[in-house]
Amino acid sequence: MVSVGVLPILLTLSLFSPTEKSIERAFFQNDAKLLYALVSPRNQVNISLPEPISFSDQVSSEQAFFLFRQIYSTFLTFEFYADIELPVIAKKNGLIFKARWSFKNRKSNNQYVLQVFFYLVKDAGWKITEIKAEKL
Repeated sequence: MVSVGVLPILLTLSLFSPTEKSIERAFFQNDAKLLYALVSPRNQVNISLPEPISFSDQVSSEQAFFLFRQIYSTFLTFEFYADIELPVIAKKNGLIFKARWSFKNRKSNNQYVLQVFFYLVKDAGWKITEIKAEKL
């Protein structure tokens, strides 16, 4: 039996699922336009990515598009999937989606693995307001 307190959480997570799939598709297809559609146009987006990308700043949604277009032209995704243990963490004003991203440099073929955290808020759908990553 599902308690009444759990029902809103399950509903929120089920509504989030299409957004999760869109994030995965953006990375698998190396498509900055798909990711751009998920970024909040109203707020600056905090992006912090370790080496080999080495970027940390607050940017507009348009700047995020150009940044990821550059990232996707340099690096090719070969794995991107939600964290198996705890893919979504509910927060007071939003959700954190946690995923593993494996990619390689198109020129050198060097491979990298990052744990990526997407902070999303409800704003005409779930919108990304922060992307942070750490090396695995």
